Amino acid sequence: PAPGVPTPPTGTHHDTPDTPGTPDIPGRRTLAHSPTGNSRPPRRAPEPRGGLLMGRPFGVPVYVAPSWFLVAALITWVFGNQLDRVLPELGAARYLVSLFFAVAFYASVLVHELAHTVAALRFKLPVRRIQLQFFGGVSEIEKEAETPGREFVLAFVGPLLSLVLAGVFYLAMRPVQPGTVPGVLLAGLMISNLIVAAFNLLPGLPLDGGRMLRAVVWKITGRAMSGTVAAAWVGRALAVSVLIGLPLLTQSGALGSTAEDSVGMDTVFDALLAAILAAIIWTGAGNSLRMARLREHLPELRARNLTRRAVPVETTTPLSEALRRANAAGARALVVVDAAGEPLSLVREAAIVGVPEHRRPWVAVSGLAQDLTDGMRVSAELSGEELLDVLRATPATEYLVVEDTGEIYGVLSAADVERAFVKAMARPS
Repeated sequence: PAPGVPTPPTGTHHDTPDTPGTPDIPGRRTLAHSPTGNSRPPRRAPEPRGGLLMGRPFGVPVYVAPSWFLVAALITWVFGNQLDRVLPELGAARYLVSLFFAVAFYASVLVHELAHTVAALRFKLPVRRIQLQFFGGVSEIEKEAETPGREFVLAFVGPLLSLVLAGVFYLAMRPVQPGTVPGVLLAGLMISNLIVAAFNLLPGLPLDGGRMLRAVVWKITGRAMSGTVAAAWVGRALAVSVLIGLPLLTQSGALGSTAEDSVGMDTVFDALLAAILAAIIWTGAGNSLRMARLREHLPELRARNLTRRAVPVETTTPLSEALRRANAAGARALVVVDAAGEPLSLVREAAIVGVPEHRRPWVAVSGLAQDLTDGMRVSAELSGEELLDVLRATPATEYLVVEDTGEIYGVLSAADVERAFVKAMARPS
């Protein structure tokens, strides 16, 4: 991200009502009226990484996070111990079978996430990446579904594919003899996909069921923010239920444990698992609320409203003279131009502060300026997430703001954008 420029959220679903921005401030027009050439689109920000790159199905990078290897080892150990009871003749080879199960299980999780990705791409929603990580996977969808119907479909296809996979493994298990390695593996994959589908259908954010609930409330109320609030609070209630209920269920034998094995390490493991799951759900629900609130206020960030008035100065102009002209015009920025009035660079505010007052008559503004690049020319019509994306694509402290006609409008400071961002976030939804 550019210095001081907030990072817009990704992979979340948000409320996007038309929020009126701050009224235009009179007298903000620049004194420079030099035409500028059409700039090329700014370079796209580097693609975010998330571990080991495994491939690019449908053009979307798939990463395996380092935490996955910890989970794979845990699954290998737990499933290997269970295999020892069912197939004791395997010996140490049971851990190789267990490792295969761990990889196949996460391949099923990848199919679940690819279902979300394909649906998003069908709705023309860009997907930044898929990441397989601790306790599952994440599809980072960069934009909001436009309608509650699309949001519902986008959320539902994941659990639906998990159910389909469970059915496929069940059918594949039918002709296989029970008590064999293929039979145990197919049964384990069938059950694990059923668990993934059932867990994700729970009606609380950040789970798929929470997004489906959000879509339903959005449809009823007409406000995506209302759906987010309802689904997030259900998610928090769900987190508390998991924290308290999961250890109680395992100790009672409802999940297959017995009174003898519900003490000691098993009890500690169940409590730890419940705490981790509850923390993930609670944090995800809170993040969903925060991101929805952020996106609701993003339209208030308008380049036109945040731009500083600027005065044009030539390269050899002393800093003291340039500041005198700026003070006389009520401006807060300096644009260095050539003899024809074409902008060349922007005088950095931090550089001005660093020059002692007694030296300013002897320092030319060109020595304190940053040359303009294509990405540093920003349209005055940009606002919200689009504005932040453009600023992040070309990190800088100041940007030249231009009208659609090419006329210079002023200078946008990244620090001003950050302050406006923080102020907008502090306001209640």
